[in-house]
Amino acid sequence: MPEISPALYRAGEGEPLVLVHGFTATWRCWLPVLAELVPRYDVIAPTLHGHDGGPPVDGPSKSIGDAADHLESQLDELGVGEAHFAGNSMGGALSLELAKRGRARSVVAISPGGGWREDDIAEGQRIIKWFARNQKLAKATLPRAPQLMRRPGARRIALRDVMTRGDQVPAKEAVQLVRSSVHCSVVDDVFATIRTGGALMRDMDQIDCPVLVAWGSKDRILPLAKHGPRFRDEIPGVDFRVWKGIGHTPMWDDPELIATSIADFAAAAPAKAAPAQVA
Repeated sequence: MPEISPALYRAGEGEPLVLVHGFTATWRCWLPVLAELVPRYDVIAPTLHGHDGGPPVDGPSKSIGDAADHLESQLDELGVGEAHFAGNSMGGALSLELAKRGRARSVVAISPGGGWREDDIAEGQRIIKWFARNQKLAKATLPRAPQLMRRPGARRIALRDVMTRGDQVPAKEAVQLVRSSVHCSVVDDVFATIRTGGALMRDMDQIDCPVLVAWGSKDRILPLAKHGPRFRDEIPGVDFRVWKGIGHTPMWDDPELIATSIADFAAAAPAKAAPAQVA
């Protein structure tokens, strides 16, 4: 039976496919692609620690590795071992972290976080300012969000930094995006990891599973030119794609493209080797 709660979506049969959302979001950002993925995979989409509906945090995360520990513990509790992963933004970075630990059969990372250069202090500060401004605006508008998000044109304008087709987001889900931003309790922790360098991806040459990194050409949060090159250059054998005309969190921009890319890339991954027989 499917399991649907604020903390988790799980449905389908087949090989496990873990969907990992981005910073301040929830598993619901994957709603547009679930219908195509569930018939092919055991789809597991958790809400991360400290996010709206997810497990509470038991202490500050000082690095992307600490956040990956939390995700790994969630998967352990669900009985999910090795799996295919697809992640967006921070979720892409977490998926790649678990790949370094041998938990991933394949990874699709959509505009993954943590890819700016270590010496680019200004870029880290810009990301912090964007999210701080966005959360301040979300808190101010939350009481009026149902009214503000009623019209498709208003949704497109309100969500223009996050996606290019915000008008395709149902009003209820647009309100949920605002609410999840307000109720994310790890904002300051994430800001601290950015300031100290703990949010940066490192040792990506250790990844040995198939990886697809995809970037929307209209990504306004983590622009391709500054955030894509390290993933393209440092992940062995990476399949690097640029998707034209879509934004940072593009599941509503082009659901068919996103779902098909995830499903087909996972399906093409080499089969898991059978355990050696003991004579």
